Amino acid sequence: MTDQAVDTSGPAKAPGAPGAEEPSGAAPPRFFGRERELKDLRADIERAGLDTLAGRKAPRARVLLIAGRPGSGRSALAEELAGALTGTDAAGAARAATGALPWAVAGTGSGDYPDGVLRVGLTDPDGERVPTERTAGEILGLLGIAVPPGADQDELSEMVREALAGRRLVLVLDDAADAEQVDPLLPDNPDCLVLATATGPLTGIPDVRPCTLGGLEKGAAVRLLARAIGQVRITVDPRTAERLAEECGGQPAALALMGGLLAAHPMASVADVAGQLRELPDPDEQQPVGARPLARAFRLVHDSLPQTAARILRLLALAPAGLADAHTASALAGCSVSAARATLDDFVKLGLLRTDGAAHPQYAVPGCLAPMLRALLEDRDRPAEIQLARARMLERTVRRLQACRAITEPEGSTARGKLAGLPRSLRFPNAEEAGAWLRVRQPALLASARLAVADGELDTLARRVVAALVRALAAHRGTEEAAPELYGLHGLVLDVARRRELPREQAAALLNLADLDARTGRTREALTRYRAALDAGKAAKDLYATGRAMESVGGAYEELGDYHRAADWYGRALSQRLTQGERADEARLYGRLGAVHTYAGRYGEALRNWRAAASGHRRLGDPAAQARSLSEAARVQEYAGRPHDSLQTCREAVELARRAGDVRLQAALQLRLADTLDRLGDPAAARLHRSAADRLLGEEASACEIRSASTEN
Repeated sequence: MTDQAVDTSGPAKAPGAPGAEEPSGAAPPRFFGRERELKDLRADIERAGLDTLAGRKAPRARVLLIAGRPGSGRSALAEELAGALTGTDAAGAARAATGALPWAVAGTGSGDYPDGVLRVGLTDPDGERVPTERTAGEILGLLGIAVPPGADQDELSEMVREALAGRRLVLVLDDAADAEQVDPLLPDNPDCLVLATATGPLTGIPDVRPCTLGGLEKGAAVRLLARAIGQVRITVDPRTAERLAEECGGQPAALALMGGLLAAHPMASVADVAGQLRELPDPDEQQPVGARPLARAFRLVHDSLPQTAARILRLLALAPAGLADAHTASALAGCSVSAARATLDDFVKLGLLRTDGAAHPQYAVPGCLAPMLRALLEDRDRPAEIQLARARMLERTVRRLQACRAITEPEGSTARGKLAGLPRSLRFPNAEEAGAWLRVRQPALLASARLAVADGELDTLARRVVAALVRALAAHRGTEEAAPELYGLHGLVLDVARRRELPREQAAALLNLADLDARTGRTREALTRYRAALDAGKAAKDLYATGRAMESVGGAYEELGDYHRAADWYGRALSQRLTQGERADEARLYGRLGAVHTYAGRYGEALRNWRAAASGHRRLGDPAAQARSLSEAARVQEYAGRPHDSLQTCREAVELARRAGDVRLQAALQLRLADTLDRLGDPAAARLHRSAADRLLGEEASACEIRSASTEN
C-alpha cells in the first residue's frame, strides 16, 4: 500500500493554456521540499552504528526508517533518496509501476550502491499485511531467481539473504506494519541499505532511528499546488494558497487532491476551494487529528464528482490488489469499456488514481486513499449492490482469462470457436497480446482469486476464476515456469473444496499440490498429500483419482528408497487398472513394478514384470515402448548372471526399435549389445555394434541438420 507521492505530477498543459507555466528550458521539479529530512537520512547512513562503536563488523544491512501517516509522502521520500543514492530515477520507476507493484531499477555500476534499487510493498491495499513468503518471492522475482513452488517463509527468506549477499543495492520495504515483517528480509550484508517506511517505530530492530514526517513546509506546499494548477493562479492570491496548504495540513496527498480539483475546474479560485474545504466537517471524529485534512480533501473531491463517476470511484475499492484496468471498472460499474477508461483517466488528473500509461494500462488507488474509499463504499452503497458488482467483476475476469487461453489454441479448435462468440472487446488480436496482458495483470488476477476464495459467498465463481487462471498460465508460461503461482492456486481450490465438502475437487487439488511438492524434492510432504488425495478419491468414489493416488504413493516410496512399500502400492494400482481394462496404464504400472523390483535386487519379479510390460505395449501397437521394456528386461537378465539370455532379449529390442524408427534407442541398444559381448569375450563383435551405434547417431545428426536448414529456408 503506497502513499500518494510528494512528486505527484499534475495534468499536462500546453504552453499558453490557462494556468500553464511558460517553458523555462528545464523540466519542472517533481519532488518538493524535505531538504532537512533528506540531509538527516544521508547523515544517518554515515553514522557509526552500535556495532562499529563496539569494535565489531556490522553483521547486517543498515536500516533507515521513514515514519509518517499515510499521505505524508513517506514512500516518495524513500524513492527520492534511493534514486539519489544509486544515481537512478527510482521515483520515475515508481510512477511507471503505478506505486502498487514491486519494481526494480538497475544500477549505474558506480557509487555506493551500484546494483540499483528494489522496491516491495508490505501491506495490501485492503490493509492486510503481506505474508513474508509472498514478499520474499517478489524480491527473488525482481532478481530473476526462480521461486520453488510451495517454499515456506524460512526457505524463501534464506534465499533472499543468499541472493543479496554479494550485491550492493538499496532495498525499499514500503508500508511495514511492524518489525516482524522487516526482520526476515534484512540482508546479512552491510554493503546493502534498507529503506523502510511505516506509520510508527519498528521496535525490535536495533540501531534504527526514525525520520518522522510532518507536513511540508509552506513554500514547498505552495510549489506543489503550482505544479498542478500553474503559477498564475497562485500569484493572483498567494495568501489564500498558503491558507489552502494549511487546511491540507501540509500533507502532499491532500495537496495533490486539491491541485487536481482546481485543475479540473479552471474557473474556480483557490479561495473558493479553500473555503469549501474549511467548511467541511471532519468525516470521522474518531480519526486522529493528523489524518483529518486528507479525509476532508478526499471527501470534497468525491462529492464534486458526477453521481455516476463517484459510484465508479467507490467501486474501485473492490479492485483486487488495488489495481484496475478499464475492463475491471466497466464490470464493476456496469458501463462500457470506453466510458470506464475515460473515467479512470479523469481520476488520474484529479490525483485519485495513479497509472503506468502502458499498452495495457493499470490504475492504482493510492494506499492512503484506499481505507477512505472502502469506508465510503460501505456507507453509500447497499451490500447487495456491492456483491453484485463483485460478481460482475469476477465473471468478466473469467471470460477474459478464457479468451486469453483460447487464442493459444489452433484455428478450428473448439476453444477458438467459443472465442469467436465472445464480444470483440473481450478478445485478443493474437497470442502475443494475450500473453502481454496476462503478464501485466498477473498480480491483480492472483489477488482476485485469493479475494474470491476468501469472500466465501461466491465459491462457484471463485472456482471458475481459479480454473481459468490455471489454464491461462499453463498455456502462456508452461507448467514448469508458472509452478509457484499454480501451487498457490491449487491451494485455493483445496480451500473451497474443503469448505464446500467437495471430495472430488479435494482429491484433484491434493494431487496437483503433491505433484509440485514431489517435483521440488519435498517427497515426504508429497506422500502425505497423496494419501489424503486417496482418502478424498475414495469418498468421491472417483476411480481415476484413487488409482492415480495409489500409483503416486508408490512413486513417493520409490523416491524415498522404500522399494517394498513402492511395489505394494504399484501392485494395488495395477489391480485396480486390471479390473477396468485400462491397458496403457497396465503396461506402465508393470514397468514401474519391474523398476522397483530391479532396485531391490528381486530379479525374478523384475523380469516377469518387464516381460508383462512389453506384452502390454505389444497389444497396444507401440513397438518403441515394447523395445524399451525389453531393453530393461535384458538389463535385469545381465544383473541376474544370464548374459546369453540378455543378448537374445537385447537383439529383440533392437529389431523393435528399428521397426519403430527410433534411432537413438537403436544406438543405445547397440551399445548395450557391445558391452554384453565384451563381457562374453567377443571384442570383434562388440566393435561392430559400437560402429553401428556411431553410424546411427551420425545419420540422425545429419538428418537434424537437413531439417533445420529446410526450416530456415
